[in-house]
Amino acid sequence: MTTVRDAVFELLRARGVTTVFGNPGSTELPFLRDFPDDFRYVLGLQEAVAVGMADGHAQATGTTALVNLHTAPGVGNAMGAVVNAAANHTPMVITAGQQVRAMMTMEALLTNVDATTLPRPAVKWAYEPPRPQDVPAALARAFHLAETAPRGPVFLSLPMDDFDVELDEAGAAAARHAARRRVTDETAAAGPAVEALAARLAAAANPVMVTGGSVDAEGAWDAAVALAERRGLPVWASPIEGRVGFPEDHRLYRGVLPPALAPLAATLDGHDLVLVVGAPVFRYYPYVPGPVLPEGAELVLLTSDPGEAARAPVGDALVAGLRPTLERLTELLDKKEEPGDGGPADTSGATRPAAPAGEPDTEPMSARTALTAVAGAAPPDTLWVNESPSNVQIFREVVRIGRPCSFLTTAGGGLGFGLAAAVGAQLGRPERPVVALVGDGSAQYAITALWTAAAYRAPVTFVVPANGEYAILKWFGRFEDTPGVPGLDLPGLDLCALARGFGVTAHRATDAAHLARLVAEATAATDGPVLIEAPVTTVPPTL
Repeated sequence: MTTVRDAVFELLRARGVTTVFGNPGSTELPFLRDFPDDFRYVLGLQEAVAVGMADGHAQATGTTALVNLHTAPGVGNAMGAVVNAAANHTPMVITAGQQVRAMMTMEALLTNVDATTLPRPAVKWAYEPPRPQDVPAALARAFHLAETAPRGPVFLSLPMDDFDVELDEAGAAAARHAARRRVTDETAAAGPAVEALAARLAAAANPVMVTGGSVDAEGAWDAAVALAERRGLPVWASPIEGRVGFPEDHRLYRGVLPPALAPLAATLDGHDLVLVVGAPVFRYYPYVPGPVLPEGAELVLLTSDPGEAARAPVGDALVAGLRPTLERLTELLDKKEEPGDGGPADTSGATRPAAPAGEPDTEPMSARTALTAVAGAAPPDTLWVNESPSNVQIFREVVRIGRPCSFLTTAGGGLGFGLAAAVGAQLGRPERPVVALVGDGSAQYAITALWTAAAYRAPVTFVVPANGEYAILKWFGRFEDTPGVPGLDLPGLDLCALARGFGVTAHRATDAAHLARLVAEATAATDGPVLIEAPVTTVPPTL
């Protein structure tokens, strides 16, 4: 006879999902019993780390990740990472154990009393199947919803006694049908709508394109480049995005828009049509009052997320798949010759900037000196993960991402993503070097991810630009005129000692040349993770 457990693992095999991220508890043991040899279980020592690793794995591979959490307390521990995954539009199926059905009504220990409410609103869908026989169909539905636009995490609560239930012939057949079903979601915008947008782009005197992380996530990178080149569109990156949607070493690339109303509108001044692709309009922080657009400008948003389209404060919107719509739009436009158009720029990888002249190269280094050294030493095909909020602006200036799926951060604003996501990304893309730049404060939110990196011999290069403070909060404090805030200094952290305690090789860089040498050696190695602490001074970001 086929049990619910048998049907679940067959469904996962049919979808190619053979990696499970998790932190097991007693309510998860029935699912994990006699764990199949063709599956890989990746252990995180805390639930938020398990979700963060799954987030990085899903984004790096372009597949849906599966996370197994411990009933209500485990889901609670994981919620910050789930919020980040939702903002990142990461396709993820989160399952959590539940007390046996016979004791749920009496709310025995470890009962998730309102299981479908707890993870909301960070998940697209939350469900607890009414019968054990419904688990395979519910799991299939969860994958379909996670993978269709707008992509994101979904949640299933699964009572622990469901997995040993035997399915009758009809139930087993239904489970097989659920495993075979696929949903395709690559719809282009309707023909007349695309034709109207093409006419607006052709007629505009000075149009501009703004790209977001969904361009990369939906495989529309080349299509965005083709459209920009066909129409000669200058391209800005949308602010606070988790991925890069356009090659930053391309001649049409202009930089990252400031994440505040007034300066963003001022940056776009002079453009009469703003085409936003794969990003909300816009992610702002902090609040600087001003218009959304400069005077005389119109906006059109192309997004696969109906929510982003509905909440945009200005402009028109097309809700459709990015890649097919961009490809059709490019076909409809006549080629616009640019002055000095020399063809596509080299997009083989990050730039190799030299260290800034006139800056000291001893510790503590300036953040620019340190990041320039890291950028120059890392291989061209590096997959970068960044969670150093006070230094991300400098990072985007010295590391110009030139190929798809080469930059991950979180669009959700919560800390704890970087260390965990880097481990998950490396496990998903072992052929690429992974370099994670994570601040000394940010690292503490998911520090146990270092243990997983060591235990699974994941050759991630962790670079910690350490300034001994929550530098980004001090900048916000000055900006918001809130002096005297406690708890913003972090004295006494020894990142190297922490890393070694988790089994990770660790070094402290003494100057820029030493840092570059350590990064080059670490990214060339394949036998496990390395952490490099680089003491830096604080350079406040600008708007």
